[in-house]
Amino acid sequence: MHTTGKAPPERFNFARHLLALNSGRHDKIAYRDDHDELSYGELAQRVRRCAAGLLAQGLQPEQRVLLVMQDTIDLPVAFLGALYAGVVPVPVNTLLPADNLAYMIAHSDAKLVIASEALRQTLTQAIAESGRDIPLAIAGAAKPGDGLAFAALLDHPPLAEAADTHADQFAFWLYSSGSTGRPKGTVHSHANLYWTAELYGKPVLGLHEEDVVFSAAKLFFAYGLGNALTFPLSVGATVILMAERPTPAAVCERLLRHQPTVFFGVPTLYVGLLASNTLPGRDQLRLRLCASAGEALPREVGEKFSVHVGCDILDGLGSTEMLHIFLSNRSDDLRYGSSGKPVPGYALELRDEAGRPVPAGEVGDLYIRGPSAALLYWTNREKSCATFQGEWVKSGDKYLVDADGFYVYAGRSDDMLKVSGQYVSPIEVEAALIGHDAVLECAVVGKPDAQGLTRTVAYVVLRDARAAGPAMEDELKTFVKHRLAPHKYPRDIHFTAELPKTATGKIQRFRLRERDGE
Repeated sequence: MHTTGKAPPERFNFARHLLALNSGRHDKIAYRDDHDELSYGELAQRVRRCAAGLLAQGLQPEQRVLLVMQDTIDLPVAFLGALYAGVVPVPVNTLLPADNLAYMIAHSDAKLVIASEALRQTLTQAIAESGRDIPLAIAGAAKPGDGLAFAALLDHPPLAEAADTHADQFAFWLYSSGSTGRPKGTVHSHANLYWTAELYGKPVLGLHEEDVVFSAAKLFFAYGLGNALTFPLSVGATVILMAERPTPAAVCERLLRHQPTVFFGVPTLYVGLLASNTLPGRDQLRLRLCASAGEALPREVGEKFSVHVGCDILDGLGSTEMLHIFLSNRSDDLRYGSSGKPVPGYALELRDEAGRPVPAGEVGDLYIRGPSAALLYWTNREKSCATFQGEWVKSGDKYLVDADGFYVYAGRSDDMLKVSGQYVSPIEVEAALIGHDAVLECAVVGKPDAQGLTRTVAYVVLRDARAAGPAMEDELKTFVKHRLAPHKYPRDIHFTAELPKTATGKIQRFRLRERDGE
């Protein structure tokens, strides 16, 4: 397989690799959270102590440890400590209810759970529901004698040598969002982390040692893991961590206090920031670059935000299966409203339902080939075979390539609508609607009418809810008709106070499809 960049050696441990890269930055700050900071020297010591502590708990190579931890300095220590020991960390969403976490504990056959103090009760319940008798280590303000403290895992002499792992060995898992059934345990290797930094973090983002990085996306997501661990630690940068949820007010406060140079967000957050009266202007910030992923960034949002803060937003596409972004805009090659062009080192193809390449300018299913692809879904042969097809990964996204080679998002494969015998991309209709000054957010879905035919239905959040009504509905329909082909305008528009979203900020269109109307 052709890639750009030098491949890691066959015997490769990513945690050992990072510690070696930063051995000369002993006093440089690696992490700064809401209450503490950690130098690169302290990070190395804690990672090696954590590795020793995990082994002292009886964990064996490739056994799993579930990390249900807020974004504080403890999380990178736990993640890298597990890698260093040859144990497999499984960071998961801290917002999940106990029954979801119980499923993940049982499915991963985790031998230990490490959780933040704020999540103690939920994890105690989850472990009980899982039917597993495993220890729970609490990070943060654990009370003395109250079970196992994460700090106790660090109270061991540092492990002298990292586990002698193979570059392609199972290193860590990430659970997919589970939008279609149970979440899938996506298994990644040590080398996969290396490749995302070498192919995207360094050449596309241009991250360097002087950068201060802040990711609103959390470390337990593939996007956040690259943003706030893999990429900055690969160049010796400083990372800002925030434990609380990334509301516009919380994000703006950190932008002002810590003055990051690189910021990672998602489209719904950028929309919220623009609507917030707390968003600082360019003269109050040190931002040189922003990035966006999770879903397509509307053109108007990208343009308005970049003008306000004085730097580009590089919108891109990544996935849990590919670990990070493989399709991206670049500062010297940017088009808002698109996901950019393939990241060097990755190959992309658009195929029709029969698996044949689609003609230029037509919508097709996106397939990716690249060195950061996951190895499999744990204990799920059927879905593994459907997604990982030889060297290629089927993304589940539909795209088209414009005349200049930019990839334009056309929705998820199961979100495309067929109206009057013609395909309609909900994303295209949403992009048209959000161009209206009255629209803050919107989502478009297809719903069957009385005859069983698909109608295009839009759910719209207005900047001023008082403007909602028949007159505004007619105005928006006319606005879209002037921007798109006649069959693409939304037949019905429902005004709503908010859109249902996942913890990552993605709009849950399936919930809108379940609504009877408003």
